[in-house]
Amino acid sequence: MAYTKAPFVMIDGDQVSGMAIDLWQSFAQNLNLEYDYKPFEKLSDLVDATAENQVNVAVTNLTVTEDRAARIDFTQPWFDAGLRIMVNEDQGPGLTGLWAGLRDSGYLQAYGWLALVIVLATVGFTFFDRRFDKNFTRHWPAGLAESFYTVMSIATSGRPPSRKNLFGWLGRFWQGIWLVCGIAVFAYVTSSITSVMTTLSLNNHIHSLDDLAGKTIGVAQGSTAQSFIQAANLTAVPFSGMTELAKALTDGKIDALIGDKPVLEYYAHIHPELPLSVVGSVFHPDKYAFALSPDTVLRKALTVEVVGAHEDGLLGDLNRKYFGE
Repeated sequence: MAYTKAPFVMIDGDQVSGMAIDLWQSFAQNLNLEYDYKPFEKLSDLVDATAENQVNVAVTNLTVTEDRAARIDFTQPWFDAGLRIMVNEDQGPGLTGLWAGLRDSGYLQAYGWLALVIVLATVGFTFFDRRFDKNFTRHWPAGLAESFYTVMSIATSGRPPSRKNLFGWLGRFWQGIWLVCGIAVFAYVTSSITSVMTTLSLNNHIHSLDDLAGKTIGVAQGSTAQSFIQAANLTAVPFSGMTELAKALTDGKIDALIGDKPVLEYYAHIHPELPLSVVGSVFHPDKYAFALSPDTVLRKALTVEVVGAHEDGLLGDLNRKYFGE
């Protein structure tokens, strides 16, 4: 009758713990109830089993929804929550995205023309030096290599290697023009790449629900998040639990995941080694309650216990225990 979702339900071998477990055990002790835990891998399976009277009480952070309330009973809510977004901080457009961005922006075509100019300049320098510089190599491959090095030095650093000034002030003036052209080419290439990378970063970074259009979003199967994503006509990929969701996000199989706010925040908190971050404000606010099979007589007694846990500070103590101040 439990579904693992830290920090509400955590199962380690025969040991069962968590906020929902602590709360349930307090209620069971007050009501002198005997119970056994039956774990479920999927939240949807737990809901189905509760509706079909296979279990009496569903102990986890189960969101109260209209569809579920039509099939199962709920106690008084004991936790206010909602949905948030988790993203991979290291996930970016990559080299493939940069190449596509440069192509779509028309920069690759411009780079092609620049490459042609570099080839022509290399050949031109070679013919020029062979014609006017008696000390220039007569070996064509070596001459082309020397001229290519000269052209690339001008294009990348704005400074040519040491060269003879064969034509006095006119030659020096011509060298100055080449320097200006090289600096302009280098500035154009670097600024275009920076511009595309900035645009890709802004387009790929997820801050809120508005940024999820066209993205692949991971959700827990049978969860409120899955219903929300489907209703919003977004692409949802269901997984069995938080561990699988986090792995899919870090592996780049999904762009983001949506889940219960406390679950995501707790997971990011206990896994600082992972590049996971919870972003955006809370949306689709909801409440957690224990679910009961339709034929159970425990609803009133458990609801009284929930109200008492609010009033006597038990829920406040559990909140501080699992989430800090």
